[in-house]
Amino acid sequence: MSRKIPDLYQVKEKMYVATDCIIFGFDNGRLKLLLFKRLVEPLKGRWSLIGSFVRLDEDIDVAGRRVLKEITGLDNVFMQQLKTYGKKDRDPGYRCISVAQYALIRIDEHDKKLVEDNQAFWFEINDLPELILDHGQMVQDALIQLRNNARYKPIGFELLPEKFTLPQLQSLYEAIYQKELDSRNFRKKVLSLNVLRKLDEKDKSGSKRGAFLHKFDHENYTKLLESGYNFEIA
Repeated sequence: MSRKIPDLYQVKEKMYVATDCIIFGFDNGRLKLLLFKRLVEPLKGRWSLIGSFVRLDEDIDVAGRRVLKEITGLDNVFMQQLKTYGKKDRDPGYRCISVAQYALIRIDEHDKKLVEDNQAFWFEINDLPELILDHGQMVQDALIQLRNNARYKPIGFELLPEKFTLPQLQSLYEAIYQKELDSRNFRKKVLSLNVLRKLDEKDKSGSKRGAFLHKFDHENYTKLLESGYNFEIA
């Protein structure tokens, strides 16, 4: 007598799939995170990452980019899937798993009015409010992943304006690693990578002498990446 094989697609139980976006920005030497106050119950009015349920007709990474676009007006920015959070009691509203994604954006390029209209705010990474659910863990996991990636890839350039000085670049990496770096060693290492193009322009906002501006050389970076080069900077 053959055993009846159950139809897995007839299971009556259901759960939601969400994506939560950890959106990092860099401003005035500080690494920042974009948060907003939750608009619906449960936990309405509490600080939260920005997220959405994944629609039936979209991929998870597409859902993350949709959320990013709706909040900041930006697309075509660095965004990477982090991990999945699926404890059965993580959301008091309903059984829900969340696929977290983190993004790096240039704060000076985002749509400030759009952010304000969505009641979102930038917080320094060392001065975050208490977050709902497991969002605090998501942020900590994203910071670890950001630091790991920044150690081996020039990922930090995604957070800088198109033109930047070496001190600004060092300030960014110090914000990511939360420690001071030796200026001479940092400059030597970064320039040895040959992924920067020095410009004739100077930034004189910090001193009369000023500091030369640089641009990221995507072509040289791609060639080195394909060769398996180790980009460890700090």
